[in-house]
Amino acid sequence: MNMHTNRGIFRSIGAVSVALIALAGCGNPGDVTATQQDQGEATSSTLTIWADADRVSVLKDVAEQFTDKTGVKVNLVQKDMGSVQQDLITQVPAGKGPDIAIGQNDWTGILATDGVIQPLELGDAESDYEKVATDAFNYNGKIYALPYAIENVALVRNTKLAPQAPTTWDDMVATAKSVGAEYPYLLQVGDQGDSYTMYPIQTSFGSFVFGQRDDGSYDSSKLTIGDENGVKFAQWVQQQAQNGTLSTSMSADISLSKFEQGASPYFITGPWNISAIQKAGIDVAVDPIPSAGGQTAKPFVGVSGFFLSSKTTNKIAATDFLINYIGTADVQQSLYKVGQRLPALTAAYDQASKDSIAQGFGKASENGVPMPNITEMSSVWQYWNATEVSIISQRGDPAELWSQMTDEIQSALNK
Repeated sequence: MNMHTNRGIFRSIGAVSVALIALAGCGNPGDVTATQQDQGEATSSTLTIWADADRVSVLKDVAEQFTDKTGVKVNLVQKDMGSVQQDLITQVPAGKGPDIAIGQNDWTGILATDGVIQPLELGDAESDYEKVATDAFNYNGKIYALPYAIENVALVRNTKLAPQAPTTWDDMVATAKSVGAEYPYLLQVGDQGDSYTMYPIQTSFGSFVFGQRDDGSYDSSKLTIGDENGVKFAQWVQQQAQNGTLSTSMSADISLSKFEQGASPYFITGPWNISAIQKAGIDVAVDPIPSAGGQTAKPFVGVSGFFLSSKTTNKIAATDFLINYIGTADVQQSLYKVGQRLPALTAAYDQASKDSIAQGFGKASENGVPMPNITEMSSVWQYWNATEVSIISQRGDPAELWSQMTDEIQSALNK
């Protein structure tokens, strides 16, 4: 990979364009500063960027560098991430939204369908990123964001109780039993269900939600969740419930607390819980999730990125900022340090992976699949979660409940 060459091309385009044309930012169209260049006047403008508090702290320095280089100001707006998706949908069409906004890859289909984001031309720089990261923002064959972080669940292991990584699911259970653990493993369910966290186990039975095309994008016409592999998983879930391993009373908070108390050597969770576990004084290692169904466990990989507004009139400057500034190892490493999510840029990913915890999550993600970004996924979650709750609560035959769920999902997709 020749990252310097690729970025140099975009940097040259961006610099020349900023010098030659007037760019008006959609977020702050009136905030314009006139600058003298040679014998004529060129107008620099403002890029408005929506980001959460942690990302704003990193972007301040990057923004200053960008402004010093190009003359284009950067207006950083701190946002609550819980409101960004809906705010983009309501504000961008009215020209009041940002030029760039941080968001999650599973928003892509909805935002693209609503016409509030546009594809980002990565060019040769696409190969500088982890494939799962660019696949995650691939919608209808086009990439809609500059990825910066990836996250997924893995097997977090208490090294005092389990010094070695389990080689199989049965090995994991046997180790927990040998140390007198209360639970063979901990996995949050809650009264609303958690099919996201269960997904790597489901895929180890060969059961997936939708089929994927060769380019990694999801094919909504191929609903595969209801096949015989899915039924086998449903039956396994019921067995775990009957054994007392899976319970709707096992919430996110309780599963974390139980792990901190040493109730199990193993906890299926993500990087968001590592800090709390370490503060509790527990030494951990992170491993790929062993297979319960005989095939490789494939967790969902969620990717965070920077979307480009469809209404920006600063497309060249915004693209320059994303590819040549956000898309650098130093910046992505800084974003990793504040978020503890592995960088999407391979050079920064490799650097972060020198940490054993990050490396463990990375190894688990190598088997993973992108969190679906298609609009049809919104018709899946509620039925999927509710069905797993019903199975765990033993409200019926698991095969029948799974078949009913599939019919309900298909009916919703057909509307």
